[in-house]
Amino acid sequence: MIAPSQPELQERIVALRGGIGSVSGVRLSGVHAGIKRRKRDLALIAFEREQACAAVVTTNDVQAAPIVISNEHLASGLGVRALVCNSGCANACTGERGERDARATAAQAAALLEVSPQQVVVASTGVIGVPLPLDRVQRGLERCVEQLDEGLKAAHDAAEAIMTTDRVPKLSAYAFYHDSKRYTIGGIAKGSGMIAPNMATMLAFLATDFPVAQEDLQSSLVAATADTFNMISVDGDMSTNDAVYLFAPPGSLAPPPLFEQVLGKVTLDLALAMVDDAEGATKRLEVRIVGARDSVQARTIARAIVNSSLVKTALYGEDPNWGRIVAAAGAARVGFDSQKWSLTLDDRTWVERGGVEALSEAEAHRLLEEREIVVTLDLGLGNATATAWGCDLSRDYVRINASYRT
Repeated sequence: MIAPSQPELQERIVALRGGIGSVSGVRLSGVHAGIKRRKRDLALIAFEREQACAAVVTTNDVQAAPIVISNEHLASGLGVRALVCNSGCANACTGERGERDARATAAQAAALLEVSPQQVVVASTGVIGVPLPLDRVQRGLERCVEQLDEGLKAAHDAAEAIMTTDRVPKLSAYAFYHDSKRYTIGGIAKGSGMIAPNMATMLAFLATDFPVAQEDLQSSLVAATADTFNMISVDGDMSTNDAVYLFAPPGSLAPPPLFEQVLGKVTLDLALAMVDDAEGATKRLEVRIVGARDSVQARTIARAIVNSSLVKTALYGEDPNWGRIVAAAGAARVGFDSQKWSLTLDDRTWVERGGVEALSEAEAHRLLEEREIVVTLDLGLGNATATAWGCDLSRDYVRINASYRT
């Protein structure tokens, strides 16, 4: 067998099944600590050596205690050695006790792993306003440390432990080659409701074995988040706990374009998994904006459409009410020209410039019966583009959220 040449290696991207568990030097576990009645609810991610960490967190004015404490720990400048995440309790709006509990969680993990508490990132997800059952978390951490392992099973357990209303764990990983060496980027995530296209409940934990300088790691994560996590919507609500953390061995060189490409693939996989697993959803909507004046206009309009409750409900009812799409675009108030737009449904022209329907209502309805729907809105103003993803809003969404606590 002839070995691949250097150019061929540079182009190779290999999909892996292990999520963050595919990354060398990463061990994980997920256990049932008793925060929830039956399911796994506590995850631990441990790194063999100190990691640089990039973070993108919720822009909500109300930030949960784990966000506040993790920000403090990252600001210390110490390399990260572990992340702890619980589900079933957001530890948000819990005052000074919440911050003490978040610090105690980090301290317990640090003691068990023999690292500094400032080297531990903490995250939580679940019901807001409920104190964290710290005794259960601390006992659960002991089992987490005992069960730390590499690979798919460990990553699956950890991904399951951070779920709330999610139906399935969310994992993604790819390997790539740089200077004839193989590297991996992998991640796990949770999110199926309380998600709006502005870093809003979602959590994502990503890691790579490619050495990256802190500043470059942060800029890479911001760029990847802007095009993926920030371009999805389930219900338009923003959580107090949303966070994306990306870990990497500290390096001195800027990452190659292939690194950012693979990071984008991982974050997009996880983002789309959230949309597909959205609470009560029956359809995925992909909105492509073309012909925009600039990227800001394109992104703003794309997000406005996938975030519209009227668009979402029309999608659920398979109602070809294209006026809701156009109204949402105009409501974004970024310069929509009502005389220049046109609309495409899947690959069929739906509405021509000037508002002339080119597709019968029966044909449009038939296309809207599909599970995955693509709408392209041409603004007719320039060359900029953007894509956003959303889902329908169903009766099951109301049922799930009407009884979330009970």
